[in-house]
Amino acid sequence: MNTQELELQSRVENQRPDSPRETSQHSSPNRPKLPNYQWWLRVIIYILFLLTGQSAATLLGRLYYDKGGNSKWMATFVQSAGFPILLPLLCFFPSSTKLTTNPVHSTTSSATKIPKLSTLALLYLAFGLLLTGDNMMYSYGLLYLPVSTYSLLCATQLAFNAFFSFFLNSQKFTPFILNSLVLVTMAASLLAINADSENNTNNIPKRKYVTGFLCTLGASATYSLYLSLVQLSFQKVIKSETFSTVLNMQIYPSFFATCGCVVGLFASGEWKGLESEMKEYKQGRVSYIMTLLWTAVTWQISSVGLLGLIFEVSSLFSNVISTLALPLVPILAVIFFHDKMDGVKVMVMLLAIWGFISYIYQNYRDVSESKAK
Repeated sequence: MNTQELELQSRVENQRPDSPRETSQHSSPNRPKLPNYQWWLRVIIYILFLLTGQSAATLLGRLYYDKGGNSKWMATFVQSAGFPILLPLLCFFPSSTKLTTNPVHSTTSSATKIPKLSTLALLYLAFGLLLTGDNMMYSYGLLYLPVSTYSLLCATQLAFNAFFSFFLNSQKFTPFILNSLVLVTMAASLLAINADSENNTNNIPKRKYVTGFLCTLGASATYSLYLSLVQLSFQKVIKSETFSTVLNMQIYPSFFATCGCVVGLFASGEWKGLESEMKEYKQGRVSYIMTLLWTAVTWQISSVGLLGLIFEVSSLFSNVISTLALPLVPILAVIFFHDKMDGVKVMVMLLAIWGFISYIYQNYRDVSESKAK
């Protein structure tokens, strides 16, 4: 009888939630708090890179057109040609330096197999060609649309990215995600309905406005597909937790995209007019060169932030963060380019911000549930 009582007592002690064994098991995952802080610090840095780079690059791209630039291939070229400034970073972040794992979820295993060089080359080539077409469509949109309309229309990336993430990245559709998708779709529809009044206000031919509108929508869809494919590649092909993988995913596709732009620049014959374009630039030759140079630099800063967020969190989250620049760019466009900010654009901005908040709240719930588990 005493033996049975001892066995029963030991079972009860082991099942207590406050027993030393149980306490140590629950507290051990939370013990190394420093890596979590490092992860959040990297995410904040990537967010700042994305917001500042995207806003500055969009405004500089419009400045190029407003001051006399008219080469669409050159505008496309500078979106990817700044990748050499990232090469020195590969020396500071070698491939053996591992990043701290995302505290919410981890998509990589400790034992990873290095992909073949031919596989990576084909992957980077495909992404580079995809970026070439995407950047060209963005160039047409920025040329034919007011920068405020262009920026607001880019918010449709959120809807397209949710669609592709559902099929490629196993993203679940929740009521909050569906709510944000409906809001962003309504915002784009309002811009389409307001097309005639904006044509009259900005003296934009209807054919060019429709071309810019459709190109911006197509570019948003293509870029969202690119983001989902990049996340899928990180998870299924590259399977590495190093910052150099983020840099490589930016450098090599940008190299192939730049090569594609050079081919297009010479094949289209636009290279013949670059010298006269530089001479006739309203702000002078130095301003012409500096505008293109800083446009290239800011796009690379934005891309590093974007890819870093894809690596650390998800493509959907990176696209949500990119919409944070939504209220900033139209306001700056009104100040620097004297764009008209009518009631429809204000309504579109509010709808997009509402959709963004809905998306952020869903991400907050996901993080809270993951930590609870």
